[in-house]
Amino acid sequence: MTGSVGEFERHRPRLRGLAYRMLGSVADADDVLQDAYLRWHGADDTVIREPLAWLTTIVSRLCIDRLRAVKTEREAYVGPWLPEPWLDHPAPSKTRPDARQDQADDLSVAFLLLLERLSPDERAAFLLHDVFEIGYPEIAGTLNRSEAACRQMVHRARQRVRASTLRVTSSDDERRALLARFMEAVSTGDEQRILTLLAPDATLISDGGGKAWAALNPIRGASKIARLFARVARKFVDTPSQQILMINGAAALVTWVGEETYATTSIDVVDGRIVALYQMMNPDKLVGIAAANSSDSKNF
Repeated sequence: MTGSVGEFERHRPRLRGLAYRMLGSVADADDVLQDAYLRWHGADDTVIREPLAWLTTIVSRLCIDRLRAVKTEREAYVGPWLPEPWLDHPAPSKTRPDARQDQADDLSVAFLLLLERLSPDERAAFLLHDVFEIGYPEIAGTLNRSEAACRQMVHRARQRVRASTLRVTSSDDERRALLARFMEAVSTGDEQRILTLLAPDATLISDGGGKAWAALNPIRGASKIARLFARVARKFVDTPSQQILMINGAAALVTWVGEETYATTSIDVVDGRIVALYQMMNPDKLVGIAAANSSDSKNF
């Protein structure tokens, strides 16, 4: 016998959410799910007592293997690495099992960057326990570790993540309003207006991956960031078009130049000012945004 397609599809949103959080890549997450489905399809379902638990174990192990395989690639990456943007679509119903997790803070760019500081096993243990609410006995089986070792991994990971977590104080409405003001200021190239929206110690991280122009190091300080955005805005021959969309669980900017997806910009906000900007410019990581733009004419 083989695992049913319907059963796998029922759990796909949750499994995809886990794979994306583990890998920071939509493309890699989808590859992992394809591999997991092939294993599921060929499995003897008479010995699978808990389909979701079995699939979660397979996806977790595949993600750990993938993280270890790309370690060298990440170390050789040109400039800062940012996760591939996760474009949020409206949940088909309020009762969808993964709806809460898709929209939570644990999908944010800042959170995913913190996960990069953890080992593959630590990342898996932390996500499975603190995000997907899976018990230590199941995590121990997934990682082939003792329960005590898994508890220690989660404890260490939680400490490292919490120690670096920003005290974000904005609501979604406040974030959207701030993004709208930022979008208008940038479109006019008004450096002073941009400056008023940034915290003095704001940071800009741009990911070009060596395939698009982007700063090779984080830019720190409001004045430097405002000057950069104003200068870039004045260089455009054609006026870019921008739209606020839900990306990685929060409002973010998508910028197009003509028909080309130029960048996505996500922000962290504290006390009404932008403290961090994460700008994705690597065209390889904008494929999903470009495809959605092409199919839905920017109205997605």
